[in-house]
Amino acid sequence: MASIFTRIIQGEIPCHKVGENDDFLAFLDISPLREGHTLVVPKLEVDRFFDLPPALMAGIMSFAQEVAERLRRAVPCDRVGVAVIGLEVPHAHVHLIPIDRMADMDFTREKLKLTQEELAAIAERIRTA
Repeated sequence: MASIFTRIIQGEIPCHKVGENDDFLAFLDISPLREGHTLVVPKLEVDRFFDLPPALMAGIMSFAQEVAERLRRAVPCDRVGVAVIGLEVPHAHVHLIPIDRMADMDFTREKLKLTQEELAAIAERIRTA
């Protein structure tokens, strides 16, 4: 069965896309830790991050760097934190989170509840940054 991220990549489930190329898709997390919390996923469905083929491993970080720069310009923050956890969805992915302090990356915190309109506006700011 396809992961939820594969279903998003295939267009079966909508997302708030902030970047895309032939190999990767970046979209807003619908349960973000901070405004602008973005997920970067390879279009190839691979469960574990370190099982990615070497070219995709290098490529995902390069693509994430481009997205992080736009994210930093679009969402006020000291820096963009990066995390690879891999327990939530069986599809390799990277979290990019605007942060000002360590606690901003605490995944046990309560998530923000943003409307679809708020997410759409944030995605537009990131895409055009």
